[in-house]
Amino acid sequence: MNSKLYLVPTPIGNLEDITFRAIKVLKEVDLILAEDTRTSGKLLKHYEIKTQMQSHHMHNEHKMVDRIVQRIKSGETIALISDAGTPAISDPGFLLTRACIEHNIEVECLPGATAFVPALVNSGLPNDKFVFEGFLPVKKGRQTRLKLLAEETRTMIFYESPHKLIKTLTHFLDYFSEDRQISVSRELTKLFEETKRGTIKEVLEYYTNKPPKGEIVIVVAGQK
Repeated sequence: MNSKLYLVPTPIGNLEDITFRAIKVLKEVDLILAEDTRTSGKLLKHYEIKTQMQSHHMHNEHKMVDRIVQRIKSGETIALISDAGTPAISDPGFLLTRACIEHNIEVECLPGATAFVPALVNSGLPNDKFVFEGFLPVKKGRQTRLKLLAEETRTMIFYESPHKLIKTLTHFLDYFSEDRQISVSRELTKLFEETKRGTIKEVLEYYTNKPPKGEIVIVVAGQK
């Protein structure tokens, strides 16, 4: 195995949603960089992967990038994984990928799980053209972003945490029309997976009466 950086997608819920190739790579690399070694440890144990792990998350990635680049340049092969899904999609990974490219280090991203694709396809909303927004700004810039998105004609995809869903849907009600079609998927691939479709007003009422649990993907129809 030549020295390089592998970006390896991991399951977003169901442990069976990992490729044979991903397991092979994780077993063969010299080091696995994991967002949370405790979370990833369960996956590695399940597939009997004994490769050394090291923590690599949003709070330490700036400090670690140069060190990791040097390790790969010295001949090591390293895999980067996140807690769930594909690295660098609303998770750490971009900084390290960019640094490796700048140092002419080979980077290979394996295909695999990511939450927004099944949520988009499940939504029944147009998916020939779409824009991935990830998490909206928490405070500064949120209103500005929503004002711009109010005119967006493509289907929009957002990530949200359960305790902020009502707030975000309320903001959508303010900036988009109340009859705009949306789809909210939560607990994707897990036992209590749920997708709720309807107008913003209908879905807001539903989750106001039934507080959600689990990570959430919101898909919003574009402006007609």
